[in-house]
This record gives sequence, structure tokens and C-alpha cells, in this order.
Amino acid sequence: MDSLIKSLEWSSEITNRPGKEKVAREIAAKVKDGDVLGVGSGSTVYLALIAIAERVKNEGLNIKAISTSLEISMFCSKLGIPQTTLYEHQPYWLFDGADEVGPGNGLIKGRGGALFKEKLLLASSPLNYIIVDESKQVERLGQNFPIPVEVFPQALPLVANELKKLGAEDIKLRPAKGKDGPVITENNNLILDCRFHHIPTSLEKDIKSITGVIESGLFLGYDVHIMVAGNSL
Repeated sequence: MDSLIKSLEWSSEITNRPGKEKVAREIAAKVKDGDVLGVGSGSTVYLALIAIAERVKNEGLNIKAISTSLEISMFCSKLGIPQTTLYEHQPYWLFDGADEVGPGNGLIKGRGGALFKEKLLLASSPLNYIIVDESKQVERLGQNFPIPVEVFPQALPLVANELKKLGAEDIKLRPAKGKDGPVITENNNLILDCRFHHIPTSLEKDIKSITGVIESGLFLGYDVHIMVAGNSL
């Protein structure tokens, strides 16, 4: 294995690690021999991968992973978890994180810039687990985070104008950290972070209907099971 991949570490501090490790072990316990897993993004997903890799090593499980981001794909390589793609396999089930979980299990996702692949995998999977800590549960979607909208770069002006017509009160091009310029998504697009005071049930489809929008981080009406990592005492 390349030394760069072997030495790879999670890029930021993991908050509430004991609680997240507990729910990560619960996810790992669901893995069966022969499973094809959809693997989302975020620190809890990373911890679940560590727990799954331990089972693969100890029990000789034969599994495959379809990852939503380059970062998670590299961690799969580091941990010795074989990978595949949607060309070859459909996920048996998926686990992923979320930025917000609202009433009716509506979600806002996409802080990591992998929202398109996350939604593609979730829509392709018959069983979906969303693993979050208590801070991600909100009374109203958009309470803490804007809705990310992935946009083809040359469509930025058009998309921004159309988002305003849908009621977006604040639209910002997401800046990167650690590099000059904006965030570049997994698909080489840009992200507009949009604040909506009210999120109607039609908003996800309305945003997606704008020419130039690749995907939004709004997930409404999907069949998901929420697993909460409780805060440690």
C-alpha cells in the first residue's frame, strides 16, 4: 500500500467520539458476509468503517463498499475494504451522516461537498441508515445550516436568480478552507449555500428543476432510519 494512503488520518477533531463510536459499532454489527455497502461521508461514517474493517479482519467477511467521496474511498483503501461502483453493483444498504435531521426525517446534507453522490447512492439503496449525534436534530430544517446547492460553474448567475424566485433569502458561494477560491465538489462543480425561511415539500424538486443545478442537499420524503449517537457523560 502506498505510504501516503497508509498514513492517512481524519482531517479534523471528532466531537462526541465515544457516542459516535457506539453507533459506529451498531452499524458494523449489521454487516453480513457478501454485503455491498453504500458508504457516506463524515466522521461517524469514518468511525463505522474502522469498526467494519475490524470485523473483516477478524471474521474474514467478504464485502464491498461503494463510497460517496474521494476521502472515504481512500480510507477504504487504507482499512483494506474492497471497493466497487454502481456500474457493477447496487448497494444492499447504506449508512451516511447528515447536517440536520428535521421533522418527518427530512435531511440537509452536503457540508462535505459530496451531496450528488450521497443522494445517488441513497436513492439506489433499498435500506438507508443516517447516523448523527443529538446536535443534528432540529425542530425546523434550515435552523442551523443553509441548503447546499451544487451548480455547474457557468450557470451560477442563472441559478442564483432562480433560487431567489423560490424564496432564498441569502445565497453565498461556499469558500474553501486550506485553498484559495471556492469549494470544488466531488464532480468539479461549485456550491451555493442558500438560506430559506420556509421549506415547502416541493422545494427539493423545485431546486432540481433549475437548469444548471446538479443536485441539492435537501432530502425530503426518503425512507431513512435515524440512528442517534448519544452524548457521553
